[in-house]
Amino acid sequence: MKVDRLISIIITLLDKERISAQKLADMFEVSLRTIYRDIDAIDRAGIPVQAISGVGGGFEIMPKYKIDRQVFSIADLSTILLGLSSLSNMMHDDELRNAFIKVKSFIPADKARDIELKTNQIHIDVSSWMGNSGIQSYLETSKMALEENRLLSFEYIAHHGNKTVRTIEPYQLVLKNSHWYLHGFCHKRNDFRLFRLSRMSNFHLEEKMFIPREHKKPELEFTEILTAMQTKIKIRIHKSVVDRVLDYCSYEYFLPDGDEHYIVCFPFVENDYHYDILLSFGNKCECLEPLHIRTEMKRRIHDIAAIYES
Repeated sequence: MKVDRLISIIITLLDKERISAQKLADMFEVSLRTIYRDIDAIDRAGIPVQAISGVGGGFEIMPKYKIDRQVFSIADLSTILLGLSSLSNMMHDDELRNAFIKVKSFIPADKARDIELKTNQIHIDVSSWMGNSGIQSYLETSKMALEENRLLSFEYIAHHGNKTVRTIEPYQLVLKNSHWYLHGFCHKRNDFRLFRLSRMSNFHLEEKMFIPREHKKPELEFTEILTAMQTKIKIRIHKSVVDRVLDYCSYEYFLPDGDEHYIVCFPFVENDYHYDILLSFGNKCECLEPLHIRTEMKRRIHDIAAIYES
């Protein structure tokens, strides 16, 4: 279901007293079934569309609702524009850009300035400063595969550098924590998996199509699990890395230690990811306790130093 088509249908219904399903189907070059599905989605979204049967019949927005014509408030339009502009900036998709243009054309002249000001109050850009240049093309290819129900194949690098070749049925693109993921049914594992786009290579859109199967959305909320796994460790940091440490814990856990340092109660999980976070602070961070984590840090630092000594 395309966002720009739904918005265009709403605009058409507002501009016309009544229009037949066939005319809508011809206008947007889709089937009657698609139009009926779109009308149902618009109605469920809270815009009351009624169907009039017989000669001269068709769809229309209920008269009492149409008289007001305040389909979207300033806040509604600002939110829609913000969402569309953010997505179009990330995905560079013609459909998203067209939807953005159409929504802007729907703004009453007397509200244009207020909506522009509110929309510009927030700017969302989740693209990284530096990163994998192939992700953008992967996004476009993934979107095409989703629309056409076509298989995708790629090489995937998982934990510990293990590389496998995967073929999947794509079902959803997911943006989580500034990273793009693709949720799909993996033929190799015979199950649904979540794949991070930055870990892919040799990405191909296959000619073969698939029949969509029943699926659940991926589990993306792990706050309770991570909280249960976390322990608090005590680290001593130099003031020069305070801004970076604040990416992982709030300032309430900082206790001044002289003029140059802080003692921080730092949330920690005993895995490579969190040890690498501590190591990334270099000599500006010292793990004070517990002893076994401090000992493990010493071992990892020794292993790094040994590489350069050899």
